[in-house]
Amino acid sequence: MVLPIVAVIGRPNVGKSTLVNRLAGATDAIVHDEPGVTRDRTYRAAFWQDREYSVVDTGGLVFNDDTEFLPLIREQAMAALSEASAAIFVVDGQTGPTPADQTIANWLRQQAVPILLAVNKCESPQQGIIQASQFWELGLGEPFPVSGIHGVGTGELLDELITYLPAVEEIRETPEIKVAIVGRPNVGKSSLLNALTSSNRSIVSPISGTTRDAIDMVVERPGDPETGIEGKTYRLIDTAGIRKKKNVDYGPEFFGINRAFKAIRRSDVVLLVIDAIDGVTEQDQKLAGRIADEGRAALIVVNKWDVIEKDSYTIYEYEQIIKNRLHFVEWAPMIFVSALTGQRVKNILDLVDTAAQEHCRRVTTSVINEVLQEAISWHSPPTNRQGRQGKIYYGTQVKSQPPTIALFVNEPKRFNENYRRYIERQFRQQLGFAGTPVRLLWRGKKAREVENLNALGNRATRV
Repeated sequence: MVLPIVAVIGRPNVGKSTLVNRLAGATDAIVHDEPGVTRDRTYRAAFWQDREYSVVDTGGLVFNDDTEFLPLIREQAMAALSEASAAIFVVDGQTGPTPADQTIANWLRQQAVPILLAVNKCESPQQGIIQASQFWELGLGEPFPVSGIHGVGTGELLDELITYLPAVEEIRETPEIKVAIVGRPNVGKSSLLNALTSSNRSIVSPISGTTRDAIDMVVERPGDPETGIEGKTYRLIDTAGIRKKKNVDYGPEFFGINRAFKAIRRSDVVLLVIDAIDGVTEQDQKLAGRIADEGRAALIVVNKWDVIEKDSYTIYEYEQIIKNRLHFVEWAPMIFVSALTGQRVKNILDLVDTAAQEHCRRVTTSVINEVLQEAISWHSPPTNRQGRQGKIYYGTQVKSQPPTIALFVNEPKRFNENYRRYIERQFRQQLGFAGTPVRLLWRGKKAREVENLNALGNRATRV
């Protein structure tokens, strides 16, 4: 069932994100002492007493300025309010009522949503009552003195809030495929998210660095009863553009990049978005390396393909160039899209399904050893200078996500990098594993131990 939504509204730098973190019992929302840190609307699960709900953090509202992102932030805040069961209007108790607060209050009175007035930064309970009393003039009812940092007064605010929220009798957990969208600034990540969801979920702007937070959105893909295809649920995570570390100052962008790295770690599949105009840069290579190191499944999404002049050979030439530059994730499928026109965007989720399935895949020990025997018959393990040859006794898959195969050998040092890559290629050619890294663990084992294990296995089979 869908959770009721609570929108958190207010002018910039009144502590909305701090209060959201307090209500959600998390630290996901970026908090920094600078106006305009939050731009998109971000959702966090929360509960109080017997009520569960989703709290929505929004950007700071400014009505008398149309520069940069401010009109887009207003659109996001209005969208959050339109789907909310209730709203919390956050003001700053230390500065007192401002003309901007009055403007927002006048606008909120025109909305058909219950409004609670939270006077933030009231760390002292006694002083907080005095600070809050100034805000009766806004005409929005009783002001609640609270402290997002320390939690003072939030209990009273939440007691009043849940009276406006419908009870959720049952929440069914739905399996999700978590998909992180990562890339350099201004490659079209937010446009791709909007194209995948067919909504203006994220702020899209030609100014790099628009997205500050990691933004989650759940998308359901209906099944087809006639073909037997089951419906699936995806959690799409839009992230901040990742620039070179030396170009990033401590502040909102620094926090946003850390959120992006965390999004990679908690995802099942990562969409690495490449700008078709710029091609693969050094930063793209570092991001691809990060994805491989984290063991995540991945797709290479080449965006802005609509602006490239091309003939019948262009896509193959681009594909080869990108593969050469991103050779350490050569296992990742590649798709050329245009988030602006929607070209091939619908095909992305089909590739995500395959990559996610392969990422979780398990292969029986007997099949693994069949592949190993065939690989060895075509190309024997190398021999060192002393004439001692490497031997692979057997292999078995020890985990998935990503698929990890332990190979038990006489001496790991006898297997050079070329032969190790050869064995991995054989696994991919015979077993697939498209879209996911495969990790091989080379483990030394004495021949006598292997013989004893085989003897025990034969004995158990006879019994």
